[in-house]
Amino acid sequence: MRKKKKRSGFEKLTMVVVWAMIILTLGGVVLAALQPLNLF
Repeated sequence: MRKKKKRSGFEKLTMVVVWAMIILTLGGVVLAALQPLNLF
């Protein structure tokens, strides 16, 4: 197996975007689930 090379800036940016999408999706699901309960 080859050694892993250092991540490039583009790969880091991609990971950040992926995590942001996951967090936003989960947040949206949670907010949609809580809205009927009138907690806000």
